Amino acid sequence: MNPLYPEVARRADHRCEYCHAPEPVFNFAFEVEHIVPVASGGGNEGDNLALACRSCNAFKSARRTGTDPDTGATVPLFHARRDTWEEHFAVNPETNAMVGRTPTGRATVSLLQLNSPAQQLARRQWRRLDLFP
Repeated sequence: MNPLYPEVARRADHRCEYCHAPEPVFNFAFEVEHIVPVASGGGNEGDNLALACRSCNAFKSARRTGTDPDTGATVPLFHARRDTWEEHFAVNPETNAMVGRTPTGRATVSLLQLNSPAQQLARRQWRRLDLFP
């Protein structure tokens, strides 16, 4: 486990900083993710680390940008230390789909595949248990 996990997890309130999945319902710890990948000059400083579920971390990988599906423009992905989640994302209460409110939000939802059937089903259950968002 990453030695910085306790600090990063506490700061994130034990939830994925991208999809807001609640870590306590999983049977393993989430991952400490480099927002700016080490290969791109990012370091291990706290302002470059985010807590990410396995799905978000795998889809994000070393990417820093994505494509806004509405405009086709290349835009920065959501930055968990600089951006505000509520500014970029909302959840449709009827479908449990995540909605990108901004180009960054839309690109992040698309790239991280935050509206897969499994994600929406899980989100519905988390909402029923009052664990989301």
